[in-house]
Amino acid sequence: MPEDAYAAAGVSIASSDAGVRALVDVLRTIDAGRESRSLLGAGHYASVLRVADDLAIALCTDGVGSKLVVAEQTRRLDTVGIDCIAMNVNDLICVGAEPIAMLDYLAVEQPDPVALAQIAAGLKSGAEDAGIEIPGGELAVLPELIRGHPSPHGFDLCGAAFGTVAPDALVTGAAVAPGDAVIGLPSSGLHSNGYTLARRALLEQGGLDLDDTPAALGGASIADALLEPTVIYVRAILELLASPVAVHGLAHITGGGLANLLRLNDHVGFRIDAPLSVPPVFGLIARCGAVADAEMWNVFNMGCGFVAVVADADAEDVVGTLSAHHPGSARIGTVTDRAGHIDRS
Repeated sequence: MPEDAYAAAGVSIASSDAGVRALVDVLRTIDAGRESRSLLGAGHYASVLRVADDLAIALCTDGVGSKLVVAEQTRRLDTVGIDCIAMNVNDLICVGAEPIAMLDYLAVEQPDPVALAQIAAGLKSGAEDAGIEIPGGELAVLPELIRGHPSPHGFDLCGAAFGTVAPDALVTGAAVAPGDAVIGLPSSGLHSNGYTLARRALLEQGGLDLDDTPAALGGASIADALLEPTVIYVRAILELLASPVAVHGLAHITGGGLANLLRLNDHVGFRIDAPLSVPPVFGLIARCGAVADAEMWNVFNMGCGFVAVVADADAEDVVGTLSAHHPGSARIGTVTDRAGHIDRS
């Protein structure tokens, strides 16, 4: 799909994919001197390692990305910790794991105690929402590597999260089959993806300021819309996993939009005929940056932050379970036999 606007903003999806392949091609040749404990191949939402016959650990790592630039520019640092937690735990639950902890890594231009306390407040809030601990982490002071917006207030925030799952309870996507129902859970906005394109469209091409309140946002400022925290879906999905329903697949919808569904199963496709409501910030980005509709859907979540795939007969019950946690959850489509295709009507 086209990525002209995103590439022009400085991020090429094709180049990024090639870079990941280059890394994986080398890392998959690691010889640990023993049989691998890995239960999943590369490319899933989390890695899973068997540690006992009835126990495996799930691991993943992620950061907040260039959303941090907006936080630095506005000095609003108390929510990006929520994003860091969300980007990690929402990946862990995709394999059926229960998140238990995350370690944070903070690289800073200078160690400002006031700023660090604000970042920690977000981490605390996100951890409590996800039901996890943060038993430790790392603070690195790197003035030669980190440059702020403005300097000297720069920082980067990443995490590595851990969860547990029984090997026979893994949700891999292998059970996803044509005719299954695709249930979408609403996002709160951009979450933590596509900010290089969003900032260029709104602030450079659109000529807007972060404190502007365009009518399209209904009274919210550009900063409010861009700093809206990523939704944490852990409690809803853990309740679904504990129910009698057989969960065929779980997908965290991040960069790449609904194409993330294709990570579940190589042998199926997806028809999206009833998409969730699209938050107005996406329309504003498209208009200001003259971003084509296809590219918007290829970069952003467009209002759907998470997906559960279940049998058609279970769809109504699952929507009820998920809506209790995330109002607006709904069936958005159906699994098809068009392998590798996402069809939108």
